[in-house]
Amino acid sequence: MSGLIGRKIGMTSLFDENGKNIPCTVIQAGPCVVTQVRTEEVDGYDALQLGFDDKKDKRSSMAAKGHFKKAGTVAKQKVAEFQDFEEEFKLGDEVTVDVFEVGEFVDVSGISKGKGFQGVVKRYGFRGSTRTHGQQSVLRAGGSIGAASPPGRVFKDMKMPGRTGGKKVKVLNLEVLKLDKEENLIIVKGCVPGHKNAYVTIEN
Repeated sequence: MSGLIGRKIGMTSLFDENGKNIPCTVIQAGPCVVTQVRTEEVDGYDALQLGFDDKKDKRSSMAAKGHFKKAGTVAKQKVAEFQDFEEEFKLGDEVTVDVFEVGEFVDVSGISKGKGFQGVVKRYGFRGSTRTHGQQSVLRAGGSIGAASPPGRVFKDMKMPGRTGGKKVKVLNLEVLKLDKEENLIIVKGCVPGHKNAYVTIEN
C-alpha cells in the first residue's frame, strides 16, 4: 500500500476515447516529506509519517520544531501516517505522485463540507407535510418521534434535526485517470469529500 497527503484543487471533466464526459477531481498530491519512520521494534508497528504543505505561521511548539528538524524540513501544516508502505523510504525523503499509476483505484479521505444545524428535510431528505387544511408551521417538520406508554420514551439514533457535515468521510475505489508528475497533480474519477483547498489523504 502507498499513500500521499494532498489538497483538493477542484472538479473538472475529461473525455474518454468514446467521447463520454467523465466528472473528475483534481488533487495536488505532495510532494510529501517523510517526517518519521515507525518500526515494529520501537513503536509496535511499521508505518511512514508524511508531512505536507509548509506551515504558514511560525507558531509551533519547541517539540514540533525539533521533530521536523530531525527530518531536515520546516514545520508542516498537515501530517498523516500510512502503514504497509510498498516502497522503502528514509527520514527526510520526498514522496511524490510516482507512487501511483494511471488506471489503479485509490481511496480518498477528507472532512466533508460543514452545513451547520439543519432540519430533517435537508439532513435526511424527508418529504415534509402537505400545504392543505390550514397547516402552516409543520410543512418541514419531522412529525411524531415516539409512542405513548409503552415505550414512553424516544429511542436512540432517530432521524432528527442536528449538525450536518463536518465529518471524516472516505470514498472508496476512485480510478486514477491522469497524473501530472511535473505539477504533482492526480486526477481521479468522481468527487472527493471537502471544500476547495481542503486536505485529503490518498491510499491505494
